[in-house]
Amino acid sequence: MISQRDRVLDAAIEVLGTRGSRALTHRAVDEAAGLPTGSTSNYFRTRDALLCGLADRLEQRDHADWAALNREPAPATVDHLVDGLALFLTHTTTTDRVRTRARLALFGEAPTVPVLHDALHRAHHRLRDWAVDMAAQVGIAPGDTAILVDYLDGAVVHRLGGFERVTDPRPALARLVHALHRTGDSR
Repeated sequence: MISQRDRVLDAAIEVLGTRGSRALTHRAVDEAAGLPTGSTSNYFRTRDALLCGLADRLEQRDHADWAALNREPAPATVDHLVDGLALFLTHTTTTDRVRTRARLALFGEAPTVPVLHDALHRAHHRLRDWAVDMAAQVGIAPGDTAILVDYLDGAVVHRLGGFERVTDPRPALARLVHALHRTGDSR
């Protein structure tokens, strides 16, 4: 059962991801969540607090999506990692396109909202650490994992912007992950 706080945050993700940053108000979130006026404000007194709550909720949902898309929490082989990343990339740019657009909107807000910048910075480091741990399971060095994460970030932006027409990300991911794996083996 989803808590009312998470219901508010999920509605805020929907507002931000479909209508953009300017539309994200407490009232708009209340309406999207089907809650009485003032409900969002009970959890997040300011817009900045709501933005930070969104950063945390997006990270939480990323972990849940990875678990739902992948049978095992950590990949057992390089090919398992590639399969998981391909599923996740496809999911974030199709099924969860709105949520990914909300995340990108948060990145746009961060330079002018210091507390959000700090929250996104912390979340980014936690997600990178998570990726480093997963990649290490199959022998990819931490520095090489940063290359992989950066590639995935770019692939997401290109897919959402309609610049990437390839439907199956697996071949490109496989080339990159196998190259990083070989590079790590030669050290």
